[in-house]
Amino acid sequence: MRIMSLPRIDEVSPASWNALTTHRNPFIKHEFLSSLESGGCVAPETGWTPCHLVATQADQLVGALPLYLKHHSWGEFVFDFAWAEAYERNSKAYYPKIISAVPYTPATGPRFLVPASPSTARVKAELLQAAQDLVVERKASSLHCLFTTDEESDFLESNDFLLRLGCQYHWQNHDYADFDAFLSTFTAEKRKKVKRERRRVAESGIEIVVLEGAAISAALWKVFYRFYYGTVLRKSGFVPLTLEFFLDLGRRMPENMVLVLAQYHGDYVAAALSLRGTDTLYGRYWGAANDFHSLHFELCYYTGIEYCIDHGLQRYEPGAQGEHKISRGFLPTPTYSMHWLADPSFQRAIAISLEREREQMRYYMKELSRHAPYKKSIHP
Repeated sequence: MRIMSLPRIDEVSPASWNALTTHRNPFIKHEFLSSLESGGCVAPETGWTPCHLVATQADQLVGALPLYLKHHSWGEFVFDFAWAEAYERNSKAYYPKIISAVPYTPATGPRFLVPASPSTARVKAELLQAAQDLVVERKASSLHCLFTTDEESDFLESNDFLLRLGCQYHWQNHDYADFDAFLSTFTAEKRKKVKRERRRVAESGIEIVVLEGAAISAALWKVFYRFYYGTVLRKSGFVPLTLEFFLDLGRRMPENMVLVLAQYHGDYVAAALSLRGTDTLYGRYWGAANDFHSLHFELCYYTGIEYCIDHGLQRYEPGAQGEHKISRGFLPTPTYSMHWLADPSFQRAIAISLEREREQMRYYMKELSRHAPYKKSIHP
């Protein structure tokens, strides 16, 4: 077996990369990761230097681990700024670090892309060892795998990685016939609130349009990007994703694209883009030109739920953070990230901190669940 570190994912063919996993998460597809690189979103200049690991045997690709050398912690959604400060207080450098993640994408999915075979465990072990060797070679402080699956979390924990528990808010489809059937599981008060929010959007004269795949023209991608760019710039002052990235996604992954547009008096005023997996809808990007009451809830939550019900999708993950999602049917759901620090003293100190944090996070999720809008008799 031979393991190499690649500075560009395009050094591997899309077919070879995509054949490594049966998981239909769209974010680990070669096309998505490649579009981030070709669109200028992922590059040394942005603080994301690709150093992907690939394992080959008899000239066949048998495994891969997407990796990035990071000189900051932005765009990860697993916040370790306190760890960086602790290193600095002790006259040590936390950056660079190496992470396995999908840039700017807090969605759980596989990181070790290894097809099932008698050699699966060995390939994963070799990739992990190569990643830890890369930490030493690149003079990095640590190795992090973000938003890992349950299986990978167990694998990494058995190899001395520290588990960090997080929380997102996800919706589950319990075979609802339609949106009204879903709302019928709410208490009367919460049901009225959702109906009122949807009614306000309709009564304001806004029309909702849902487009998929090739129906999203280049002109509409530019409309969407104008809203996305303006909204993100106002909120954070920095826009990580380029128009070229989205245009490339539209060309290369049309089967995964779901664009929701809001029209007002014939003009587009807002848009929300989701990516569709095999059984999950992932809400990712949103923007609006004007502040219409409840429009964000309609485009980013209710229309997505309706889409999942109509298309038989089992889950809707509308993105990170947002306790306001609970009253709209999204429940606290644990997420995991795994961490290995090369310095044993910091590994021990952070292990103690994470143990306390996990206890607090479990209590937090339990308390949030008490505020779910569902009737007690049928709480999902």
